[in-house]
Amino acid sequence: MAFTTITSTLVLAAEGAEPEGGNFLVTPNVGLMLWTLLAFGITLVILKKLAFPRISEALDIRQKAIEDSISHAEQTRSEADQLLVDYRARLTEARAQADEILTKAKQTGDAQVAESHAKAKEERENQLDAARRDIEQATAKAKQDLRKEVADLTVTATEKITRRTLTGDDQQRLVDEALGELDFSALGDRNKN
Repeated sequence: MAFTTITSTLVLAAEGAEPEGGNFLVTPNVGLMLWTLLAFGITLVILKKLAFPRISEALDIRQKAIEDSISHAEQTRSEADQLLVDYRARLTEARAQADEILTKAKQTGDAQVAESHAKAKEERENQLDAARRDIEQATAKAKQDLRKEVADLTVTATEKITRRTLTGDDQQRLVDEALGELDFSALGDRNKN
């Protein structure tokens, strides 16, 4: 624009006209119009040779940079979408594995509890059986001791009553009679209660 103004001023000066308050712009002058068109044409040619290729090149570079940025953004978005899909798949898989681990742990715990209960029950039964055997042995021993004591008491009492010593056959006969009179089954029933 400044170049055009300077050119116009030079053209006016060459023609001998002086600019007066801008009158020369209002009144059309064919010479001025020709010189203006010539200056505009020269300016256009110079711009076409020097400036437009650089501007076009800068615009092409800018367009390519924008297209590359858009392409890169689309690629990044696509990769981000793929990563999101992968993340969601892995998260779902991790949740499934966690649920499976919890289920297995619960099953293992339940199995261990059941096994512990079974072992405790078996041990209790074994202890009860051992206690019953011990009671039966103690009862049998007590019966045997009681029989022996009754036999000894019978012999002693008989000796005192008869004031004589009994023979072995007499003692055996008296013991058998005394034992025959005792009811040991009642003793056994009392011990079981």
